[in-house]
Amino acid sequence: MREIIFKSYYSIILGAGLAADLLWVILVNTQPCSDFLYYHNLARNIALGGDWGDTYTTVGYPIALSLFYWLFGAHLWVAKALNICLSFANNLLVLRILRLSAIPERGRKFAFLLFVFFPANIFYNSIVGTEIMFTTGLLLATNLYLSEIKFKYLLIGFLAGLETMIKPFFPAYFLAIFLSDLLGKRKTLGQSLLNGLLALLICTLTLSPWLYRNYKLFGEFTYVSNNGGINLYINSNSQNHTGGWMPAEQVENSLVLTPQYKAASMTERNRMLTRAAEQWIVSHPKEYLVLMGKRLVRTFLLQGDLEYSLNGAGFGAGSTKLLFTLTELVRAPVYFLGLLGILLYAGMVLKGLFKGKELDGTVFYLFITFCMFACIYSLTEGQTRYSFPAIFILIFFFQALVLEQRKSFSLAGWDTAGTGKPSL
Repeated sequence: MREIIFKSYYSIILGAGLAADLLWVILVNTQPCSDFLYYHNLARNIALGGDWGDTYTTVGYPIALSLFYWLFGAHLWVAKALNICLSFANNLLVLRILRLSAIPERGRKFAFLLFVFFPANIFYNSIVGTEIMFTTGLLLATNLYLSEIKFKYLLIGFLAGLETMIKPFFPAYFLAIFLSDLLGKRKTLGQSLLNGLLALLICTLTLSPWLYRNYKLFGEFTYVSNNGGINLYINSNSQNHTGGWMPAEQVENSLVLTPQYKAASMTERNRMLTRAAEQWIVSHPKEYLVLMGKRLVRTFLLQGDLEYSLNGAGFGAGSTKLLFTLTELVRAPVYFLGLLGILLYAGMVLKGLFKGKELDGTVFYLFITFCMFACIYSLTEGQTRYSFPAIFILIFFFQALVLEQRKSFSLAGWDTAGTGKPSL
């Protein structure tokens, strides 16, 4: 009977989560703006036989979305229906990750409930954005890494290539694989490096058709997108005081207003902006460090991502304020305590490595993956929606801190028997 109840619990949560996603999309008629409108228009253009973008930004998501637009019509409801399907898949993938981990059953049930009904995981379904699809790829890669299957590093590399078409920084994932193998799974330095490089090689091969397309387009090597320079430029200057987006024209003596910039190709513009940003960083190291901190605060501690899913939906000021308040009652504790758990775990990792003790491979993988995101965002740009792929990791450490805290603070990892005893 108890086993039946447990199985029913997960099925009920999955069904209720799907219903919540559907209701949100039906009741909240979000209209795309900014980047989301760009993705929608580009996907529609590709579906109608138009060009596949000018390398201004990564186009993996619009390309994937264009297939569904081609099949069912270029309507917003198609993009939102795809989000709901991917969200359901994400819930299943998270459940499998939890079952692959050695956390106690009550922690597993609590983390799964929290993930399925986490506000952002519901209201992002109405946004024509990259976040849900990118998270699906990340969770797939995580499932592969935590599984013991043949050729998993080849599959991870292929997934990393697809993920890079959505978020250009994802080749950094090979570092997470390398460190997780070396420190989490206690593999040799050579084997860990080989696995990481194998994943990176397959990632590069997966990207090669698009890189060749860009080469033919510009006559020189061009990465998957050319927006890395502009992002670094607008986030690394003396006029940026928030660590977030700002108009490039407002940078002092803005490069984008010069004739040389306007006459340059997209690839050359990217190089010009990158050089200008690097020069400012080198000459303003203290200011850049302050901006790094502000970017992390903006990404993981400030609210604001709900506004994307309410754009054009006709919500009044009172209703919007109420929704913000309700979401903060969930988001703020999870993010604040999740970050606290990660910081405490980092201290225990250093202590454990110094003493030569073993780490739980799953927990360390999640920790190092979060560090990858945090490092990238601190160096480039801070936005509240950038934290979306890390929601599961924050929930994992949140439940560990809330449910498993003892004098020994068992965030360092659980034994493989699942008894809840810390390995450090």
